[in-house]
Amino acid sequence: MNLRKWFFLFWSTMAVGGVVTMLVGTIMQWTDQSFGFMGLQAAGFNAVMMALVGLLFGAFSQMGFFAYLTLNYIALSVFRKSYLWNALQAYTTLFALGGLGYMLYENRQNLNSWMFWSLPIVLGAASWVVAYFKVKQTNGNAFVPTLFLQVVVTMLEAWPSLQGEGSNTSSIVFMMVPMFVCNAYQIMWLHRLVRKETTGSATNAKTAV
Repeated sequence: MNLRKWFFLFWSTMAVGGVVTMLVGTIMQWTDQSFGFMGLQAAGFNAVMMALVGLLFGAFSQMGFFAYLTLNYIALSVFRKSYLWNALQAYTTLFALGGLGYMLYENRQNLNSWMFWSLPIVLGAASWVVAYFKVKQTNGNAFVPTLFLQVVVTMLEAWPSLQGEGSNTSSIVFMMVPMFVCNAYQIMWLHRLVRKETTGSATNAKTAV
């Protein structure tokens, strides 16, 4: 990946974060007038502020994405066998989903009664869909790494909304959805940006992530 491709991924991810955060925040504001800065009477101002926050979400998501790529590179050099690293990622993904449900259950007094079981299910199902389309465009080796990115990395990026006294359903949705979408956007673009071109043709190489 050269500097031009990295710059494209950087600004486009920030743009995706800004748009998604503004849409999610606007929908939440319509359904809950207590959400936002000044209520529906300042919807335009709130939309701008949400978009700016979304730009930060996009930048933060890219930091997490490249941190995972670095971890993936180091882990493959340590384990030598890719299936060992994939097995560890699969176990960690399942453990993270269970841990998410337990953590939300412990904080159920600040959340909706269905949040502790619905969020892990939705996150796991949505991650499976992203991994499915990633495999369709690359190969089967991309399935587990994509699941790990979409579940574990998204959880780590959205950790501030999952912990603390200020944690509630609105804050979790407002932060986790844009992070998830930004990560999905980056992983679906990665193989396009790093494809190899053979002499006389432009054949896409199928990568592991």
